[in-house]
Amino acid sequence: MRILVWLARAFVFFTLFAFALNNQQPVTVHWFFGVDWSAPMVIVVLTAFGVGSATGVLAMLPSWWRHRREAYRRLAPPARPVAGSQPATAPAPLPEHPPRDGL
Repeated sequence: MRILVWLARAFVFFTLFAFALNNQQPVTVHWFFGVDWSAPMVIVVLTAFGVGSATGVLAMLPSWWRHRREAYRRLAPPARPVAGSQPATAPAPLPEHPPRDGL
């Protein structure tokens, strides 16, 4: 299985490498107010991909933090019961997940 993962990684790497070699022509990006930026096409495409990825991660951060906070609350020990009240029941345990090999 590990050999297949490494073959897939090698395929992606060589595909991106060939893309970079085939797209070295200079391009000009025209911004607002007459600002221009000239760079090889592969740099422009990689920059656009990086900015889009960073924007997606930043958009997901609040949701990830909320889910992490909720999971922490579920795993936290229950509060001590007040004298004279009924004992609190323990929360249901989270399911076990198998290890993820090859990543």
